[in-house]
Amino acid sequence: MAELQHHKQNVHLGSRKPQAIYLHIPFCTNKCFYCDFNSYVLKDQPVMDYLVGLDREMELTVAQTPPGQIKSIFVGGGTPTVLKPDEMKYFLNSVRTHFPDWSDDIEFSMEANPGTTDLEKLTVMREGGVNRVSFGVQAFQNELLSGIGRIHNTDDVYHSLENARKAGFDNMSIDLMFGLPNQTLEMLSESVTKALELNLNHYSIYSLKVEENTLFHTMYQKNQLPLPHEDDELQMYLLLMDRMKQAGYDQYEISNFAKPGFESRHNMTYWLNEDYYGLGAGAHGYIGRNRHVNIKGVNPYVEAVKQGLPRLDSFLISKEEAMEDFLMVGLRVLKGVSKAHFEDQFEEQMDVVFAKQLEKMVNTGLLEITNEGYRLSDKGILFGNDVFGEFVGSLVEN
Repeated sequence: MAELQHHKQNVHLGSRKPQAIYLHIPFCTNKCFYCDFNSYVLKDQPVMDYLVGLDREMELTVAQTPPGQIKSIFVGGGTPTVLKPDEMKYFLNSVRTHFPDWSDDIEFSMEANPGTTDLEKLTVMREGGVNRVSFGVQAFQNELLSGIGRIHNTDDVYHSLENARKAGFDNMSIDLMFGLPNQTLEMLSESVTKALELNLNHYSIYSLKVEENTLFHTMYQKNQLPLPHEDDELQMYLLLMDRMKQAGYDQYEISNFAKPGFESRHNMTYWLNEDYYGLGAGAHGYIGRNRHVNIKGVNPYVEAVKQGLPRLDSFLISKEEAMEDFLMVGLRVLKGVSKAHFEDQFEEQMDVVFAKQLEKMVNTGLLEITNEGYRLSDKGILFGNDVFGEFVGSLVEN
């Protein structure tokens, strides 16, 4: 019955076959103090069993929901680059085997930790089709890095980028963080300076969120986490936006900056509320308004795949919820949401469905009207959560 509903849903949507893939490698060398992702310390983990299970999930997924031409692949974690070269080769061969039809300009990204990338491994990645690497740098002060549980130091960052270039990578991104314990505005400014000196195509810069089930959350509850004041954190964000703009980077999303043409195409899939495969332990996928979550643990995932698709949960997203999601995630993109794109997805008019919410946000100066639809104002960028919250449950509750 669920399959029939799913089929009907796809027919109703006239949906295209998925063109984006997220793959999860859940292993890490250690757990960072702020991390609540589905990740496990590598020691004694059945890595090859997991990769065989992932290969099986790809096979089952393609049989049930055939792909379109693949435009973006993103490998996240954990730290995918903890795989040994032979494991990496096996994994990338699996991807190519089950998803052979790639667009000529595919974006194939892999997250990397600067402490886990040597030339041999990066060469295997490049030969296996990866053409974009996103390094989790976070800061350029060693004392801040050790204070958040990172295993690398700033020297590792430079060595890793040098190795990546030697291996043939010319499209790289780094992640930075602000609002870290003991971080000052001056420290952030220094990190931005050093990051910009690398002259990369893309930078993601996130504020620290203290999540439950992390060491930082425990410390926070005990009042042992020396976080910057809210006002200082706002100054950090303003500094980031200003410095990146001066350096010629386009802030195309609340936390992301790119040279023109180098925006993360995979993340745009999420922000445009488009379909994507989610493969691996704990991965989320979204196809034909059906959202699924996979089983999280490594061994439970490996066992589940032997029986079929390793689903923890799978549920249809109502049209109302999908419309809310469209606004909530779409407004993160600074060029805003398109009325035509909304109508194409839902066969309804955004101005009619969200008349009350849009009018309120425009009147409070948090949204601006554009030729295509709506976007965050300069003030709205700073108070984005207030805007997104306006759409949460706004239709489902009515």
